[in-house]
Amino acid sequence: MKKLLVGSRESRLAVLQTQIVTDLIQKHHPDYQVELVTMKTTGDKILDRTLDKIGGKGLFVRELDQALLDRRADITVHSLKDMPMETAPRLPILAYSRREDPRDALVLPQGQTELDLAKPIGCASARRRIQLEKLFPGCRVEPVRGNVLTRLEKLDRGDYGALVLASAGLRRLGLEGRISRLFSPEEMLPAAGQGILAVQGREDFDRSLLREVEDKDATACALCERAFVRFLDGGCSSPVAAYAQVDGETIRLRGLYWDETGWEIDEIRGSVTDAEELGITLARTMAARRGK
Repeated sequence: MKKLLVGSRESRLAVLQTQIVTDLIQKHHPDYQVELVTMKTTGDKILDRTLDKIGGKGLFVRELDQALLDRRADITVHSLKDMPMETAPRLPILAYSRREDPRDALVLPQGQTELDLAKPIGCASARRRIQLEKLFPGCRVEPVRGNVLTRLEKLDRGDYGALVLASAGLRRLGLEGRISRLFSPEEMLPAAGQGILAVQGREDFDRSLLREVEDKDATACALCERAFVRFLDGGCSSPVAAYAQVDGETIRLRGLYWDETGWEIDEIRGSVTDAEELGITLARTMAARRGK
């Protein structure tokens, strides 16, 4: 029997997400023995500073990338929203999974039903912060780090009045009962790739093993959203967001762009076959309006 080594961060959510991929592989390729290889990344270890202060989203993939290069893993699985916008040519993203709920969720402390604005709302994302300040004028937004379960512990012990987390992660953890409110994409534009899993590997990996993992619509959305953010050089420190939806042969992209003069949201529609180019076109248009 052939062996497939699959790398993952060691958090409970990361392992559950990796199992979504490995279950599909094992179901359709029973001649492979799948072995999970977990590790703690630099981003998991440094929890006292926000990501923009310690090197950005790349800190969540560095050790896993090295495992691929060292052949200690054949593929790795990531939340796409946590991946850098640029990947090394020799370690491409090989497949994008079907998208889970892309929306952001408001989570209140256990037993509470009303948002207490006397305490800060915890979120580590500049994208969420600027949109929360519009939704809840006068609110305080403070960074919170750690995995989902660690953040919930901090919330329930009274450190925060609420958290904003990705609905997809809560659902995959079986914690949808903690969701107090779901923000529509019109209220809070999601992060590029939110709800999508990315499978990364070496250039020579046999992609036929991932045929059942790959989702056509999610792939188009991922390429479109990431092209928008990449053009604007957005990341964990920049409030840039993008959300695409496929309807038949058409794709609609809404993008959020911020600079020191403020922020705006605009959209574009076009053929799904031009997904990546549409992302670049919208980004270029929005940047040009601000003289960038």
